[in-house]
Amino acid sequence: MRYQLDSSAHKLLIFRIRQFALVATGTLINVLLSFLMFKLGLPLFLDTVGTIVVSALSGMLLLGILTAVISNVVCSIFNEAALYLAFFNALIAIFTVWFLQKHSFKKFGKTILFALALSVFSAIAVSLIQFIILVQGQQSVVSQTAHSFSSAANFPYLISFILVNFLLQIADKGISCLLVMILVKVIPQEKLSIYSLGAWLQRPLSEQELKELKSMRRTVKRSLRSRTTHTLVLSSFMVMILTGWTGLRIYSQNEKAKKTESAWSTVKTAASIIDLDKFDDYIKYGRDAEGYNETAELLSKLWMCASDISYLYVVKPEGMNGRFIFDVDTSIVDEDAEPPYYPGEVIPFEEPFEPYLMDLAEGKLVGPIETNDAWGWLLTVYYPVTDSLGNMKCYVGADVSLQYIADYMFVFFMKIILTMAGFFILIVAFALWKTGVYTSIPISTMTSCLERFAMSGEDQEKLDENVRIIRSLDIHTEDEVEKLYKAICKMTLNQAEQMRDIRHLSDSTLKMQDGLIITMADMVESRDSDTGAHVQKTAAYVRIIVEGLKKKGYYAQKITPKFISDVVRSAPLHDVGKINIPDGVLNKPGKLTDEEFEIMKSHTTAGKILLENAISSVQGENYLKEARNMAAYHHERWDGKGYPEKLHGEVIPLSARIMAVADVFDALTSPRVYKPAFPIEKALEILQEGAGTQFDAKCIEVFMDALPEVKMILKKYSSVVY
Repeated sequence: MRYQLDSSAHKLLIFRIRQFALVATGTLINVLLSFLMFKLGLPLFLDTVGTIVVSALSGMLLLGILTAVISNVVCSIFNEAALYLAFFNALIAIFTVWFLQKHSFKKFGKTILFALALSVFSAIAVSLIQFIILVQGQQSVVSQTAHSFSSAANFPYLISFILVNFLLQIADKGISCLLVMILVKVIPQEKLSIYSLGAWLQRPLSEQELKELKSMRRTVKRSLRSRTTHTLVLSSFMVMILTGWTGLRIYSQNEKAKKTESAWSTVKTAASIIDLDKFDDYIKYGRDAEGYNETAELLSKLWMCASDISYLYVVKPEGMNGRFIFDVDTSIVDEDAEPPYYPGEVIPFEEPFEPYLMDLAEGKLVGPIETNDAWGWLLTVYYPVTDSLGNMKCYVGADVSLQYIADYMFVFFMKIILTMAGFFILIVAFALWKTGVYTSIPISTMTSCLERFAMSGEDQEKLDENVRIIRSLDIHTEDEVEKLYKAICKMTLNQAEQMRDIRHLSDSTLKMQDGLIITMADMVESRDSDTGAHVQKTAAYVRIIVEGLKKKGYYAQKITPKFISDVVRSAPLHDVGKINIPDGVLNKPGKLTDEEFEIMKSHTTAGKILLENAISSVQGENYLKEARNMAAYHHERWDGKGYPEKLHGEVIPLSARIMAVADVFDALTSPRVYKPAFPIEKALEILQEGAGTQFDAKCIEVFMDALPEVKMILKKYSSVVY
């Protein structure tokens, strides 16, 4: 056993090395081709060739997805877009394995359709990433071609962009599928199977066994595999969303902090520019005041240097309003900007600023205040300008636009989601593979085998065969599952051996019972001088009749294997009641008187009572019930003129109707002290005449059909030649 485990571990290590080598080769192909395209400036990625090859050759999701994700992570070193394509390339690996399971790469037509489907999918994915995340696409050739096509065909630019990418992807995926077709035809199938074999920690299942496994899973309301899949997908998806949301929140907070710091720095610098000695003149004369234009120019230069600031102004609070002193002209760089407020213009503070009016009046620092109105999403700070005595003269205000954060957050969120999505698929694929290999598949196969074992019943051959199948699974997960498997192997083996011992004991008991039956029958027969081999012959005839009825489908509900066994085994006891008949009557050479015949007929009742007493003392011995029926009723007639109870038709137990034919035929063809043996033709004629009156016609029919066997029995036990 130790050697077997070491051998399994060694084989598994070899499989793992081969799989690693395949993934490394596929990754290298993807990276080299993608790097070559990037350096040549060609509008192709070619980062899925290795992925499709690995997926097609191995047939394993995990290996294909692993190749896709690793390839794109490495390619992102020189091409940013590659990182965001990892998710879509992982989906291509999934599609490839699905296609391999349903179809074959050896079929040219199916492969072409598959390549076209991949091209459409990849074109849409690449176009959306280039168009949305990478701002109109980094592939200048693609962008220019799309613009030209859009103008010429009067198509929307995005549609044109996707169509151009589709044509490029046909070349990409066409190369991949062509390479796979060549490899599949060149490499023998047994060589390809070495990669998928490494996915098993047990004996690989045949296609038939896999079908049975799927059928069994369909009978389960919630399979272990589906429950694990749902749990993994849901938990991974929640982690991905929470991580993306957290990243956005942190990014937003950091950006606001940077903008706030820049705004405070700007307003502090602006406050130092204001000449308070001329402050009253600025309010009174505006742009005509001495030094006003110079100060305004300095503020404008400061605003232009502070790229984060959208609006810079100087305002004096006056209750609910603010009187503008300086307002930087933003139309210098933005033609669509609103004209600046003129000096001295009074504007009421907007509603979001009302809670801060008291602080403004007291000359405190105010801000940052976020507003989202007609002016856009702004962050505002107010810095007080004070004289030498600390009296607030005015405030320098700065508005920072946060709108670009909202615009960028979508792109940022998409980048996070797409980056994590590739790893999400890889993690889920790995977890599912791990769960399947170590838990789901071993437990499912053990369950399937145990169900077959339980359904084997008392069939020793099926029990032994199922034990061999269970032991051949060779599960070596090296955990509790393997321990469970070994316990099941031991349990089923012990159960099969115990059943074998019980069967041997049962066979011995049956032989002993049969011996007792024959002994009892011989005791009765030894008192009858003319019934030589009667019990042996009648038992043989009974077997012929009952098996003939079963073969023709007569009395199908009644004739079971157990019924046949009980009837054949009980047949020798049909005359057990003769043990009560006096020798003078039993062996009288002449015709019996009426009184003697009544005594002779009592052997049926005596046999019934004798066997009923045996049944009451030996519980569960059902075969004695048929012995009682044959002993009591084998002289009843189909037309109701028999004895002892004058039963008729199917009211007579089937076993007694069978015995009636066997008993009469043997009596006719055997010599008695009161008559010679009848020729077989005469005996058969008498039986046929009695069909439907004395005998069950179906019993006569099957008896007549088996004449060759009947003659063999007569030849075996009789000195008369037939």
